Amino acid sequence: MAGPTTAKRGTKKSTSGPRPSPSSGGRRFRLPRPRLRRPGRRGVIIIAVLAVLLGGFGAWAVYGSNWLRLERVRVTGTDVLTPQQVVAAASAPVNAPLASVDTDAVERRLLARLPRLKSVAVTRSWPHTLGLEVTERTPKLLLETDGKFAEVDDEGVRFGTVTRALKGVPLLKMTVSDSPSSARFGTGRLLRAAVTVAQDLPAAVRKDIRALRVRSYDSITLELAGDRTVMWGSREQGAEKAKVLAALLKAARDARHVDVSVPSAPAVSGS
Repeated sequence: MAGPTTAKRGTKKSTSGPRPSPSSGGRRFRLPRPRLRRPGRRGVIIIAVLAVLLGGFGAWAVYGSNWLRLERVRVTGTDVLTPQQVVAAASAPVNAPLASVDTDAVERRLLARLPRLKSVAVTRSWPHTLGLEVTERTPKLLLETDGKFAEVDDEGVRFGTVTRALKGVPLLKMTVSDSPSSARFGTGRLLRAAVTVAQDLPAAVRKDIRALRVRSYDSITLELAGDRTVMWGSREQGAEKAKVLAALLKAARDARHVDVSVPSAPAVSGS
């Protein structure tokens, strides 16, 4: 006895797109691509002449015309110096083509002629202006010499001289004896150590400091208002010493002498 049979229905594949023409033998036609025509010899000559003319006009506009010449020098960022002093030291070639101004040379002249400048950025501002953005050095210490005061910045650079001590800037007293320590470290390194100490001081101490005395690399003393002294020691562990000093001055307000040269074992006396 034959089992039941199921009839399979055929499925038709759907096609999209136009059917090929019977006359084409089943092949599709492709439209021919348009061919780009190369310019002839005359066209090449015309293009070359136009390029030369445009290049020549551009060069003349930048370097030969009066359209893009240096007319103004703008200075920003001055504090102690005046813009006129910066412009004079820059010696920028006014009326020269702005594109021909050597900005690197202008920067070198300014840094060489004005030691108070820490950095200079020279930029062209089209069509007629040269910009000079300057940053002046900030005094961190004063070093007295021959009745005048040399300003020392955070890099230990002496950059200026004033006739009067600046308010809020401690006086540096270098009393270094002829010892192996001074010969080993040298004046320059001792000066940088003093600058580091001045920067590490807490704000409450910085406003009261009158002088910073350096006897050796390991012997730096602070002289505060009210005849108070602080033995700081070397410049090492500056952050820890600053925290300990601020706490001690707050807790022992009558102390005359504070020693934080070893911040883990500070000492107070003369209260």
